[in-house]
Amino acid sequence: MQCAEALRVQAYFDGEVDAVSALEVERHAEHCAECRSLLEHLADVRARLRRDLEFASAPPRLRAAIDRALEEETAAARDERAAPGEAVAPGAPAAPRSAHRPRGSWRPRPLWLAGTALAAALALFLIAPWGASPALDELVSAHVRSLMPEHLTDVVSTDRHTVKPWFAGHADVSPVVVDFADQGYRLLGGRADYFEHQRVAAVVYQHGAHLINVFAWAEAGRALPQYTTRSGYHIACWKLGNLQYCAISDTGWDELQGLTRLLRAAGTADTPH
Repeated sequence: MQCAEALRVQAYFDGEVDAVSALEVERHAEHCAECRSLLEHLADVRARLRRDLEFASAPPRLRAAIDRALEEETAAARDERAAPGEAVAPGAPAAPRSAHRPRGSWRPRPLWLAGTALAAALALFLIAPWGASPALDELVSAHVRSLMPEHLTDVVSTDRHTVKPWFAGHADVSPVVVDFADQGYRLLGGRADYFEHQRVAAVVYQHGAHLINVFAWAEAGRALPQYTTRSGYHIACWKLGNLQYCAISDTGWDELQGLTRLLRAAGTADTPH
């Protein structure tokens, strides 16, 4: 008879549960041989798919063409959704789509673009490096959860001397905490999250209309890309001492890298040599 937690175990493996549920599944698997076996089987299947399936990367010119097409589609959609006569600032969020669009305003996406998107989705599902880098998927999930009402911060303060000591009893690490309001990055506070089997520290900044989560945890030996994008969110990662840092936001790359440079410089200055 199948364990009642089997479906939740599969969702956990696919990174589709929140931090609390993930902890519950891990504790359950410690005492349930059937669920431990299920996790091992899922990991084996994914490893075989990654090892045995051939995957050809798109040529740089094709990738550049796809990026340009997506940017043009986004810009066109933003212009269409703007009120008549209303200017749309570059990078501004799109206005809500009207329930009734004018006749003739719909334009089908190019078939090649749809096919490329489908192929990319299948590749992500089949060979996504869950075993090698689950932290990236968990980072995106944690960032999205934090944007829900009353989930952003556990300690609310712009004072680093209030935020940093708070982590001592709530997270497994003590991250770099500095208010960069003068440089455009206002410290909002912090909270504790859970992934990578750790109580992770999250320091929250605001830059304009964008929120930036800076996660810190004990480095687990898994190499993370310095810069990447997942689900539309930019992620910048770096190491400082024995801590792994990752900043994630929907802000632009220049803005995100500006904060990471400030944090790396502050962390380096505070780290004994």
